[in-house]
Amino acid sequence: MTILEKIINFKKQEIAKIKSEIPVKKLVESPNFKRTPISLKASLTAQNSTGIIAEFKRQSPSKGIINDKVSVAEVTNGYLNANVAAQSILTDTSFFGGTMADLMEARTINQIKPILRKDFVIDGFQIVEAKAIGADVILLIAACLTPDQLKNYGQLANDLGLEVLYEVHNQEDLDKISDLDNKIIGINNRDLKTFKVDLEHSIALANQIPDSAIKVSESGISDPRIVTGLKEYGFQGFLIGENFMKTDNPGVSCQEFVNQIR
Repeated sequence: MTILEKIINFKKQEIAKIKSEIPVKKLVESPNFKRTPISLKASLTAQNSTGIIAEFKRQSPSKGIINDKVSVAEVTNGYLNANVAAQSILTDTSFFGGTMADLMEARTINQIKPILRKDFVIDGFQIVEAKAIGADVILLIAACLTPDQLKNYGQLANDLGLEVLYEVHNQEDLDKISDLDNKIIGINNRDLKTFKVDLEHSIALANQIPDSAIKVSESGISDPRIVTGLKEYGFQGFLIGENFMKTDNPGVSCQEFVNQIR
């Protein structure tokens, strides 16, 4: 069984338990449900946008503990000071050490930049939940969803005013997404089955994505020159977590990185 299959199997049990305890009505009544989400598209395409989607990530299945010393508040403030385009927050607890409370805390501090709820969405309930905790964007991973699920969950997110980052790793994933026009497509350079990273994935798949879509490169971006290079292939978004989080002060690391992008 791959790490991804293990995560999804666990996630199914976890969601079933949460759904039995929390009615959707309660989510809809939460204060964050009434707020107007901030657009990731607008933030990534804005003039002088850094394009950086900076992530708060304590740990990962492949690396173990990355940084369990820094707080959500200090990292969020640091990222905002670095003028990131958006913030990404892991809400998976069992494998990534994140919580929904992390995102809610970041939301109270960050009122100006979009926040991506980074999790493994396998049920529409999680999309309603994302809106309730203050997320602006959800992640839909093509590798663990059917074409119908991608379409239906994408529609549900849009109906709730949320944007979607569709994550693909190969052509097979890309083919599952019915219409690429005007979507935000993230190419994950990390193979979720083996967790190996290869930046050539972004470049190889970029040509298969129409210009009307917004291209985001995810994982393995450790040098500002990589961002500069990827921009030449039409990328406007760059999801970076580990590179910042592995340092003592992720916000400062992010600022130094942003300063070097040409």
